[in-house]
Amino acid sequence: MSARHPTQQNSVTGTSKGAPEIAKTGRIQETVRLAQQNLLRLQNTDGHWAGELKVDSTLCSDYILYMHWADSVDPVLEEKCVAHIRRRQLSDGGWNIYYEGPSEINATIKAYFALKLAGCPAQAPWMQEARATALRLGGIPAMNTYAKLYLALLGQFSWDSLPTIPAEIVLLPSWCPFFNLYEMSSWSRAMIVPLAILNHLKPTRQVPPEKQLHELYPAGTEGDDFTPHKDHRLLTWRNFFLRADRALKWAHNVNWNPLRKRALAKALKWMTERMGEGSDGLAAVFPAMLNSIIALQALGHEKSSPILAKAIRDFEGLFVDDPQDFRIQPCLSPIWDTAINIIALVESGVDASHPGFSSVKLAAQWLADREVRIRGDWAIKNPHPVASGWAFEYRNDFYPDTDDTMMVLMALRFAPPGGNAAVLKQIFERALPWLLSFQCKDGGWAAFDKDVTQHWLEDIPFADHNAIIDPTCSDLTGRMLELLGYIGFDPLTPVVRRAVAHIRRTQEQDGSWYGRWGVNYVYGTWQILRGLRAIGEPMDQDWIVRARDWLESCQNEDGGWGESPATYDDPSLKGCGDSTPSQTAWAIMGLCACNDLDRKSIRRAVDYLIRTQNGDGSWDEPHTTGTGFPSVFYLSYDMYRNNFPLMALATYANYQAGKFHQESQFRCA
Repeated sequence: MSARHPTQQNSVTGTSKGAPEIAKTGRIQETVRLAQQNLLRLQNTDGHWAGELKVDSTLCSDYILYMHWADSVDPVLEEKCVAHIRRRQLSDGGWNIYYEGPSEINATIKAYFALKLAGCPAQAPWMQEARATALRLGGIPAMNTYAKLYLALLGQFSWDSLPTIPAEIVLLPSWCPFFNLYEMSSWSRAMIVPLAILNHLKPTRQVPPEKQLHELYPAGTEGDDFTPHKDHRLLTWRNFFLRADRALKWAHNVNWNPLRKRALAKALKWMTERMGEGSDGLAAVFPAMLNSIIALQALGHEKSSPILAKAIRDFEGLFVDDPQDFRIQPCLSPIWDTAINIIALVESGVDASHPGFSSVKLAAQWLADREVRIRGDWAIKNPHPVASGWAFEYRNDFYPDTDDTMMVLMALRFAPPGGNAAVLKQIFERALPWLLSFQCKDGGWAAFDKDVTQHWLEDIPFADHNAIIDPTCSDLTGRMLELLGYIGFDPLTPVVRRAVAHIRRTQEQDGSWYGRWGVNYVYGTWQILRGLRAIGEPMDQDWIVRARDWLESCQNEDGGWGESPATYDDPSLKGCGDSTPSQTAWAIMGLCACNDLDRKSIRRAVDYLIRTQNGDGSWDEPHTTGTGFPSVFYLSYDMYRNNFPLMALATYANYQAGKFHQESQFRCA
């Protein structure tokens, strides 16, 4: 990992003396042209883009575990998954959860178990190394609840030691603060409902002795208590929930569950409603989709049953059957990728006078056709009467999100669907109030729900995946300000002032902002600076200058920026890492927003992007720059390496020409 290399600046003006000349305008234009051609070449015939989401080995590991639990092993697929897992083993024998990260306990034990189930000999050198690393990291007791549950399905962890997920959770009214399903994040509730069914049924499949995992219990399995430990303090939420868990276990053991039958029926109904038409699977995301398949099979559904057959087809839609490296995606990202690509192309000059604009119009129509008009889970916490918004995936009607909706509206303002400005106006009249209605009590925006921010829920025993709530995010709030600024929204309204106040409150002491949905402080700081500039906030204020200076201080010697997901565990590493095209692009856009294009840091960064572009117009980026669950799950968006550099170069060129952003087809009245 690269050390931080601050740019040397003039202490008075912030600009550099004797800075090398940036590449000539012709080189920027050629870089932009190649990048545009690359994106247009990747476009699907119906107008949309869908880059691959690359993740760690755990998805292939989970799939092997599932096949053995279901007693339905496809030997060809298993062999492909084994090759995928083996290819990603680290030199110390373990597996990580992001590029160049250290071995991680859950990924390592899942991989080891999957390989063992697939027939890899326990005495093979790589298996011995994996076992040693797993024990060094704490063994099975150190895994999180959701990983242990998969082991329990195969008889390798006691159900009694797992936190109880009571099916009755689906019966509790929305006003109930304890275990209320809708006080949890959308992704958590989609995982938890099928797990509640499994927690009741406990459908365990035994594996042969030679494939079991007794060796991964450092102190053995006899006489040890593997339940979560109490807090040393007496009156804490954690201790309260642990006592409640013991009471639930007692009720289950004495068969006193008067509402269980009703709860299971409602859980099944809740789950299958969200797996039907309008959905690419439960929440259209890997963990919930796989959990729902297991739950249906545990309930006795045959593969020929329509709902299970659809669930399996949807799940197989996540497979990337690359002959060189079979992979499974955690979900699909067509809405997100298409919106960003439209913005990058139009901002870089693919406008109404450009021959490629027909591709932009086709993409815009594709997006407009996917507006979600039903009242999904979000309506429980948000009474806004008109449904609108966009999801991340192809079909996920119960879960449109604010981030995608913001990005889609920023894209559609360039190209009215069908060339009809009245249609665009109608879309904005639905979707903009929908977005505004999601502003939370603290002035910020979260991703899927409104005010799902009860931090005490993080002490629930099964909340150790670090994502039980849907917190307000500075990066989303900054993007909302960016959208509002582009459409001429009044910056003096209470909505905007509360959002700016939220951003000020969440600023780190060094000037940066935490990035919830991208890695990490570079992502958060870029998005907020861009949003503040768009809404018309004076960019010479001390607190904003401090953010600019922090961002600039992180520039590497090669002119780029990089940051690792390690910063979610150790913030002292913020802004440090090997340079990447996407993070360099974010930094360029953040610095450009601060009104001084003559800074050496910007010119060096633009040169970095020009210098590192491939001949086909793409950039290379093996590093992980996207975030699923901080500290738990990360994403590599394959489109990020191509669309954000183009957007950054367009931002620089437009600012140089005196244009802040391209003219919008929609303006607030």
